[in-house]
Amino acid sequence: MRLDKFVCKSTTLTRELAREQIQQGRIQVNGRVVLSERAQVHENNCITWDGSVLTARSFRYLLLHKPAGTVCSNVDEAYPSLFNGSGIDHTEELHVAGRLDADTTGLVLITDDGRWSFEIIRPDRLCEKVYRVGLSRPISEHVAERFAAGILLQGEAKPTQPAKLEVVNSREVLLTITEGRYHQVKRMFAAVGNRVRSLHREQIGAVRLDICEGQWRNLTPDEIQSFCDRSNGSGTDVPAFSAV
Repeated sequence: MRLDKFVCKSTTLTRELAREQIQQGRIQVNGRVVLSERAQVHENNCITWDGSVLTARSFRYLLLHKPAGTVCSNVDEAYPSLFNGSGIDHTEELHVAGRLDADTTGLVLITDDGRWSFEIIRPDRLCEKVYRVGLSRPISEHVAERFAAGILLQGEAKPTQPAKLEVVNSREVLLTITEGRYHQVKRMFAAVGNRVRSLHREQIGAVRLDICEGQWRNLTPDEIQSFCDRSNGSGTDVPAFSAV
């Protein structure tokens, strides 16, 4: 974790004020003054501010039901931030593990633990994401087989990883993928001559969406641990502070 981020996470200082304290030589790491806010610190470091030991707040792991017309960002962009009106504190410390497009709804995982979120989004972990997809045309035959074999998207050198398609009705399907390429679901259906009219994420890994639109909740310890188990199989506890 960057030193300025650690100072913010263990005090009430803003990022700008934390940098000022660092540059004034008031922050020490293992007994030595560190003047660079970009310096990396780790969970076994002793970090002090004017001699007082700093202890970072525990990491947060949240689930939020994203409404349409919002962006997965801490600040407003072309659309408002999904944090607006949520009542979540210190949103500047948080990020989304696997962003959704502005018009896509459903489950997003939010955290300030970069190591944890990295294990969710990295393609080689094969973390399954389940989407409910509304289509403009009836689903064609053999699409499930094509998705299972991998689809070569326009402008891509490699086909997609195998995906599972379950037909709900002629214009609605459940799609399970293990990647997160740019506009992947929309591009997959475009490649088979269809168009996505609505897109809603229902599940990531073992975590299912179970709250109303616009609401959020803390993940349970078992839900948090499920991603750690997938990443290393060790079953070790999620650390209170980990390097990013």
